[in-house]
Amino acid sequence: MDFRSDTVTRPTRAMREAMSAAEVGDDVYREDPTVAALERRLAAEAGLEAGLFVPSGTQSNLLALMSHCERGDEYLVGMDAHAYRYEGGGAAVLGAIQPQPIPQGTDGRIPLDVAAAMIKPLDPHFARTRLLCLENTWHGRVLPLDYLAEAAGFRTRHRLALHLDGARVFNAAVALGVPLREITRHVDSVSICLSKGLGAPVGSVLLGAAGFIERARRWRKVAGGGWRQAGLLAAAGLHALDHHVARLADDHRRAAWLAAGLRDAPGLAVTAQHTNMVFIELPAERLEAFRAHVEAHGLRLSVGTLPQIRLVTHLDIDDAAVERSVAVLRAFDAG
Repeated sequence: MDFRSDTVTRPTRAMREAMSAAEVGDDVYREDPTVAALERRLAAEAGLEAGLFVPSGTQSNLLALMSHCERGDEYLVGMDAHAYRYEGGGAAVLGAIQPQPIPQGTDGRIPLDVAAAMIKPLDPHFARTRLLCLENTWHGRVLPLDYLAEAAGFRTRHRLALHLDGARVFNAAVALGVPLREITRHVDSVSICLSKGLGAPVGSVLLGAAGFIERARRWRKVAGGGWRQAGLLAAAGLHALDHHVARLADDHRRAAWLAAGLRDAPGLAVTAQHTNMVFIELPAERLEAFRAHVEAHGLRLSVGTLPQIRLVTHLDIDDAAVERSVAVLRAFDAG
């Protein structure tokens, strides 16, 4: 019962069979038909011109930043966004691109009036503000469609590009009950992860205009991300798109069930539940005892030094795992 992240999923038997049967070629030479099919498929679903299959969401975001911006440019980003806090400072380290972090609201939105105030004058003293970067979902929270429309208008007025870290954008689409393109039509580029809720073993796809993707393809090679016979992995992504998108609603349902089962648990507090994520808190001095308790009962959680703990439902968590986990967590003596 592993609730650490939706990245821990393992390929299903059917996915492994699809991988085994994949037609492959050398993707650096653009000869892998399965990679090309995955890129075309997601570009069509997103309503964008082209796609690029890459090893990870971190690399996908990095390539987007380096393709939208030049050295000495700046991107506006949420202070708690993955592309700012959890990607090793890659934009600054590898792209010489300055982040301008902006405090986010509790719903994940960047206040656009604050973002406007952060845009730098056209003056040699300042980095050139070129890009607004959003994240959807953010800690499970779905960005509203009207906010995305406002962000698109903001981008146009201020002559910026708009990139969406959409690692879990299919969770957002399922939660809203809309096709993917209803979200992505507002942005210039989007990164979509295949190895989280969709359950593929590895890979993300960066989508955008054809010229943008050509720049990203060059940077992918520079960053060491060129694939050879990557169709084996792309086939897993295609299988996930065919079979694992609609079922994200099951993850959302199970997360809501998990949160409901813990709301009156002694010593624990459920602080939030959105899409496939549940957040709980307990006294900091009880964290070690809590870690020992869950490990002893076969429950894997990311228990660190902070009192807030995230539980994530996914393809490998079924109803029985939720029921058992609620029992284990409720049995903890928070003392």
